[in-house]
Amino acid sequence: MNQAKEALDRLQNNIGRVILGKSETIRLSVIALLAQGHLLIEDVPGVGKTSLARALAQSLNLDFRRIQFTNDILPSDVTGVSIFNQKETRFEFKPGPIFANIVLTDEINRATPRTQSALLEAMNEKQVTVDNATYPLEDPFMVIATQNPIESHGAYPLPESQLDRFMMYVSMGYPSLEDEKRLLTTHTVGNRVDQISPVMDKGQVMELQKQVEAVRMEPIMVDYILNIISASRNSKYLSLGVSPRGGLIFQHAARACALVDGRDFVIPDDIKEMSGPVLCHRVIPETRQSGTQRRFGDSAAIVNDIVESLEIPV
Repeated sequence: MNQAKEALDRLQNNIGRVILGKSETIRLSVIALLAQGHLLIEDVPGVGKTSLARALAQSLNLDFRRIQFTNDILPSDVTGVSIFNQKETRFEFKPGPIFANIVLTDEINRATPRTQSALLEAMNEKQVTVDNATYPLEDPFMVIATQNPIESHGAYPLPESQLDRFMMYVSMGYPSLEDEKRLLTTHTVGNRVDQISPVMDKGQVMELQKQVEAVRMEPIMVDYILNIISASRNSKYLSLGVSPRGGLIFQHAARACALVDGRDFVIPDDIKEMSGPVLCHRVIPETRQSGTQRRFGDSAAIVNDIVESLEIPV
């Protein structure tokens, strides 16, 4: 546990060299990776969403691909396409950018639902099916998606089935004036992400992911998670509660949170910390009007109230 914590602290500090003042967002992205989940980042342009994804991949020496989603991008632009080889008189599959360890889908809500759905199988089953042939994706595999909450023209809101595939939702926000001053005074010509060196490799990442599965969760902690889930389904402020898949993802995130803190067992604080990022995009407020844009901050506030109203197991 001590070795794991030292390695993970080193990873977070390395990313923090280029993503200034966002230690909590960095921590959540590392937890999502360890829990073999995917991350949805929603915020205005220019706050470092793309840089965070690149810094994570660079720090781990993992294969990284970026897909810029637009309204004319096709599913084959994501998954790949079969091309006829005239010399060998047969079709050959050319893998798309989804075949990487960390895949950044930039402005995911710019793509049509048809293209968005190309990610569903990859995110849920770590495989891609093209022309009746199935191709496995290499471990570790993580999708980091970004979306802009301001512009709505030409955007296609993510459906519930797509949102449910993401383990966590985070919003980076603007840096503090002090951190922005550091950014302005230390930023030089060139990409800052290229200046950091790997502090971990693929094998170490997969070993840490295995350790997450070994983190203990006592029955009383399972009951605590079930109480939160049940309360979300019965809340008068929510029209949609947490799904069973959301509960499975919730407990796995709590285990990863414990490992990042150097423990091999889950405590109530792990569950409370993960409740907002893991559950806020899986519930729908009762007051939300049909056709209006989802505001995950409102959902997070309701989830937080639910958690605070429940008795903490001791």
